[in-house]
Amino acid sequence: MFQIVGLLVVFGMVFGGFALAGGTFDVIIKAAPFEMMMIGGAGVGSFLISNSMGTIKGALGGFGKACSGPKWKAQDYSDLLALLFVLTKTMKTKGVVAIEPHIENPKDSNIFQNYPKILKDHFACDLICDTLRMMTMNMEDPHQVEDAIEKQIEKHHHEAHGAAHAVQNLADAFPALGIVAAVLGIIKTMGAISQPPEYLGKLIGSALVGTFLGIFIAYGIVGPFAARMGEVLEEEGQFYKIIKDVLVSHLHGNAAQISVELGRGSIPTALQPTFTQMEEALSAAPEV
Repeated sequence: MFQIVGLLVVFGMVFGGFALAGGTFDVIIKAAPFEMMMIGGAGVGSFLISNSMGTIKGALGGFGKACSGPKWKAQDYSDLLALLFVLTKTMKTKGVVAIEPHIENPKDSNIFQNYPKILKDHFACDLICDTLRMMTMNMEDPHQVEDAIEKQIEKHHHEAHGAAHAVQNLADAFPALGIVAAVLGIIKTMGAISQPPEYLGKLIGSALVGTFLGIFIAYGIVGPFAARMGEVLEEEGQFYKIIKDVLVSHLHGNAAQISVELGRGSIPTALQPTFTQMEEALSAAPEV
């Protein structure tokens, strides 16, 4: 929502200021379609050349993500901690045998089925199950497990940010592509150097529209969207770090409640449940 408002403000202030300063839109309106064809077409072409299909799809979906915001809401963080609480408590009180069916087939687990959104996220589900599976195979050194989880999160983080980096690279390219369009406009002007000054003035104005559009699109539209995409991905990545905090704390021998409380401290402040709210969520968590 704020992104739409932001776009309206950008367009309103730039073009409104131009109009209030006495500018006329005739040259811009006539030149914009051709300049956009050159700038936008070259931008899309270079984007296709420099990125894989997966990155391209991620970038297209990223614009929607930038508007909708992080997929993890306050309730999801509470659900994650409740899920980890049940799993770690079961492992501590009933042993690894009791937990194995749940981590081998999470889709059939009556624990995971209570949290369908987490179960639907393949990376979150795999991170939890793979880590607990390592614990059942006697890999109980907290530092080794923490290092293994961090490597998985870092890989996922790098792959997820590929689309945002690609969009930022596109934003960085637009000013130069605008100059390309402007240079072509100057070439056209030089070819008509014998024409009257009034005619040449319009040609030069049309050429400068290319420079304007390249800079405007880069810093007023595409660049901010790339930054927002990165911000959303950073917040979503915090969800997986909470998994690491809770499971590593469990390996250090802490009680399930303590591990969950340490994980609660890593939740973004705006979405963090209070201690009382978390206690209520844990009390409502299903028993195995």
